[in-house]
Amino acid sequence: MADMIVVAILLIVVGSAIYYIRREKKRGVTCIGCPHAGTCAKKRQGGCGSHDDMNDR
Repeated sequence: MADMIVVAILLIVVGSAIYYIRREKKRGVTCIGCPHAGTCAKKRQGGCGSHDDMNDR
């Protein structure tokens, strides 16, 4: 019984994550995990530049 509860919880978590990613992609967000994804200046260029800044360090 406990295994079924754990499996159900995992299915809910994975399903919610998939739903969130699909919804954000439909809205046009290119960098889903980025907190500046909606206001990023490089969004119009097809990507987020914040990750490039981190690699320069």
